[in-house]
Amino acid sequence: MEQIINNSNWLPVAFAAIMGLAILAYVILDGYDLGVGILINKANDFEKDLMIASIGPFWDANETWLVLGVGILLVAFPIAHGEILTALYLPVCIMIFGLILRGVAFDFRIKAQDKHKKWWNQCFFIGSLIAALAQGYMLGMYILGFKQQFQDILFSIMSAICLAAGYCLIGSSWLIMKTQDQLQKKAVLWANISLKFTALGLALVSISTPWISLRIFNKWFSMPNFIILLPIPLFTGLILIVLYFILKNMKNNNINFPWIPFAGSVVIFMLAFNGLCYSFYPYIIPDKMTIWQAASAESSLMIIFIGTIIVLPCIIGYTFFAYKVFWGKVKIENQ
Repeated sequence: MEQIINNSNWLPVAFAAIMGLAILAYVILDGYDLGVGILINKANDFEKDLMIASIGPFWDANETWLVLGVGILLVAFPIAHGEILTALYLPVCIMIFGLILRGVAFDFRIKAQDKHKKWWNQCFFIGSLIAALAQGYMLGMYILGFKQQFQDILFSIMSAICLAAGYCLIGSSWLIMKTQDQLQKKAVLWANISLKFTALGLALVSISTPWISLRIFNKWFSMPNFIILLPIPLFTGLILIVLYFILKNMKNNNINFPWIPFAGSVVIFMLAFNGLCYSFYPYIIPDKMTIWQAASAESSLMIIFIGTIIVLPCIIGYTFFAYKVFWGKVKIENQ
């Protein structure tokens, strides 16, 4: 706490908060369009066009938050950047390959002839799935402190599957909100299935995180922290239960408030992310390196901070403007 109060140490905290905001924004915003990409094989040709149209105005800008988060890690915490990317070199390369593949497929499927379009749709699905699984695997490795034993790899694989399911949940919830008729009904079924795997993933992370670290265990289960923090898992569980019954009701064609599943999914992601941040703070590399140990020199951070407070409002403003302009149900004319 004294480190935060000291004027010379507030910049690493500020950059950690901005980096956390960027990562959370990416996981939510790019998470739903990755989810849509994973689900695209479950739809017919016309529905695939609708699904792509629902994310078309947003998906490229959503990845800006990933660039911002990684950029802050590089310039504000260069030591941690080196260690994290060294430990995650292979899954990062796989993720980048997936993002490139889906980006190329997204543009080429629009221009391709009908006989080739199905192959670009398949590439979009594969790229989305690869990127989602790679991100989930990296999350699992990060939680475990980059350990490489068999059980650690197995946990990371399970984390990859569950994060992909979480993306499918938020992606299908996005489709419930943005589409109608038959595709909307299919999205309700996809969301029902994805919700169960998402709940499993949250349970795995919640149990394993305090189990692997005595420090994290004490942060959550010592008094009075346990009482103060209890609303977080309780509220998360309550939202999962509410979403289950809402989606179950929607299966009976009672889709009166299509925005609720997406809003609930966003809140679940926010609560889970806040829980992880609380667990690992003040470490940027779990139990090895704090944000102050990894930070750049104060003079460098101040210069970067000035640039960040100029760029960040522009990104937020552009994102808000794009969603405002292209809000509403997606439609394809002359079909």
